[in-house]
Amino acid sequence: MNNPFKNIGPGTLIAAAFIGPGTVTTCTLAGVQYGFTLLWAMVLSIVATIVLQEMAARLGIVYGEGLAETVKKQIKSSFIRAIAIILILSAILVGNAAYEAGNISGGVLGLQTIFSESTIAIGSFQLSPLSILVGIIAFVLLFIGNYKLIERFLVGLVLLMSVSFIITAIGTQPNMVSVLKGIFTPVIPKEGILTIIALVGTTVVPYNLFLHATLVKEKWKGESISANLKAARKDLYVSIILGGLVSMAIIISAAAIESQQVANASDLALSLAPLYGSFATYFLSLGLFAAGITSAITAPLAAAYVARGCFGWKKDLKSIKFRAVWIVVLLLGVVLSSVGVNPIEIIQFAQIANGLLLPIIAGFLLWVVNKKEVLGRYKNSVTQNIFGILILITACILGARTLLKVFGYI
Repeated sequence: MNNPFKNIGPGTLIAAAFIGPGTVTTCTLAGVQYGFTLLWAMVLSIVATIVLQEMAARLGIVYGEGLAETVKKQIKSSFIRAIAIILILSAILVGNAAYEAGNISGGVLGLQTIFSESTIAIGSFQLSPLSILVGIIAFVLLFIGNYKLIERFLVGLVLLMSVSFIITAIGTQPNMVSVLKGIFTPVIPKEGILTIIALVGTTVVPYNLFLHATLVKEKWKGESISANLKAARKDLYVSIILGGLVSMAIIISAAAIESQQVANASDLALSLAPLYGSFATYFLSLGLFAAGITSAITAPLAAAYVARGCFGWKKDLKSIKFRAVWIVVLLLGVVLSSVGVNPIEIIQFAQIANGLLLPIIAGFLLWVVNKKEVLGRYKNSVTQNIFGILILITACILGARTLLKVFGYI
């Protein structure tokens, strides 16, 4: 009998990475502020994610190298190559370290809704045991260095997260006519453009392009390229669409709240309790915990893969250099989260990195997947290029708007 889960993995990890606390919070605010109106923006974000991630997966399977390794090989000028490597490394490593604090804090928020909050005083610092707990779980899984174990753990958490948020959304008994109208009728509410930018920015994640290209070649070895590509695409489509449904479920759940005093999913869980019972609180809290811990694992892992590709380290998850990268990223996240540092400035810096990085990385990706010497007959078709260029232009506009927002010009 065929195992239906045999070809599930890399795509689910990508979904696990983009549905982090940032996505949960953004979707929550979109639902609270605009109801079902911005569901169409999430649909477009999912389409863009599928288009770019398919290119990354195709690169990994056909060429057998990650995105960082391919870019390094294809840039002939040593000076331009050095600039590209520095740009990729600085943006990915610093950006992921900044977001890691948010990932861990998100996992903690989920736990705090169920368990009472407590801190440990060490001198003038107040340490959060829950932050340390989330960090330890991520550390143990990454240190074991077994890809299949990491994959299975994250697949399980994604399923938990999906069930939690979708059940919560169904429990709010949304008006399906209004939901469908929100999905199929693009409307930009007054002052809603920044929320739309945020929805796209938290779904189309730059480091996922590096992560996916590497993971598919870890997952599918041997067999024919066509068979592996077919399996990778099926995994991608199912996983990212499921991720999109989860994001939409969060928007739908938040739309049930009348009050505007909701800043994150933890507030949403508490606000839903009087209307729909304590089950809503528990399901949302589990979903937020799963979202936080999955992203807390994938962000350091992606950073380590990028560093490995840029420096040409040996392909071993247990190598000292590989471990050193993800340990630094994870440790920074745990420290910033556990000592209660206000992450606003850190997240603003990460937004700058993300705003600059996405157009550049999407540009690199489009460039290499159009090279015949890289992909041969599997290079981009005209249709794929049209979608890719539209996404690249959109990424440039969104990146510019994000930077203007961060610097206070809009």
